[in-house]
Amino acid sequence: MAQPTTIHLRSECKPLEYRSALTPSAAKSLIENGYTINVERSPARIFKDEEFKAAGATLVPEGSWPTVPESHLILGLKELPEEDTPLKHAHIQFAHCYKQQSGWQQVLRRFPRGGGTLYDLEFLTDPKGRRVAAFGSSAGYCGAALALLAYSHQLLHPSTPLPSVSAYPDQAALISALKTSLSAALPHASRPPRVLIIGALGRCGNGAVRACTDAGLPPTDITKWDMAETTPGGPFAEIAEADIFVNCVYLGDAPIPPFITKPQLEQAGREGRRKLSVVCDVSCDPTSPNNPVRIYDTWTSFTEPTVRVELEGGGEEEEEEKKKKDGGILSVIAIDHLPSLLPREASEDFCRDLLPSLLLLDRRHEAPVWVGAEKLFREKVKSLD
Repeated sequence: MAQPTTIHLRSECKPLEYRSALTPSAAKSLIENGYTINVERSPARIFKDEEFKAAGATLVPEGSWPTVPESHLILGLKELPEEDTPLKHAHIQFAHCYKQQSGWQQVLRRFPRGGGTLYDLEFLTDPKGRRVAAFGSSAGYCGAALALLAYSHQLLHPSTPLPSVSAYPDQAALISALKTSLSAALPHASRPPRVLIIGALGRCGNGAVRACTDAGLPPTDITKWDMAETTPGGPFAEIAEADIFVNCVYLGDAPIPPFITKPQLEQAGREGRRKLSVVCDVSCDPTSPNNPVRIYDTWTSFTEPTVRVELEGGGEEEEEEKKKKDGGILSVIAIDHLPSLLPREASEDFCRDLLPSLLLLDRRHEAPVWVGAEKLFREKVKSLD
């Protein structure tokens, strides 16, 4: 009799990562379908260890995944620590190494060296090529929410950057915080902020639009762009003239003309047209050659949510403003795990969509979603130097 397929949920090691690739209810469904579920204890995961135990999962020590049998499937969300240790297991996670990101070869090479396999969650697709699960909507929602919080903070505390932020217990708490911050800040502005969202018709963009709407912004102050508006190619003057820009465009393999550039923004400043004070790059891939938001080159974090963009040539009046507002008026948010701002709801939404594919793991060598993911892995391995 064949042994049941074992899924080992590892504890996330990325700081301030509270999400989970598996929820207790999904673990229960898998167990009811014959899977063995081992869950590493975690002090940070939004779901308590006891919730998984109550669902029938076996709790195992935190960080124990490297020593489990090679047949166990290691499930996680974010990338593993930057090490050179060969990987012998099949890993299901976001690895961020298929689009030639910084250090991608070092990350990818660990798998063939150890005989392991990478099933990258970003590239799990159905037969029509659509992703089976994504955090896009949550990322867009949290990104736009943080952008509004940063905008309010600049008005209230122009000489200091946005301080560290923590996860909210639920969406209602985040909405309350948004409305409170905007209510306090708007008396210092002549009007509500105007937000431009690119990629507004996708899951991520829809999330960003919902956050702005939930915060109380009128529809007239939310500009929604998608392919029809960006096909002519940037840079786009309209971005410089918005108060907040939220980029929700998914980065593929093809280069995208820049949406905004420093010279463009500097020229808009000299001409008195630049209103832009906050950018949230939800796509958040500053080292990618295809990044269309080419005004920053580093990631930010929940501990330090913004990075300042230093611009030149704004004239005396703008230079004086630069001294007042966050050292440079323009701040960028580039956090690569934005949904951790709402970890419970983000995890529940993601896992609900992922579960049908997880239920096929015992047939992963014939189920198209897993066959396709392994084929892509083999192709990427061949591209290594």
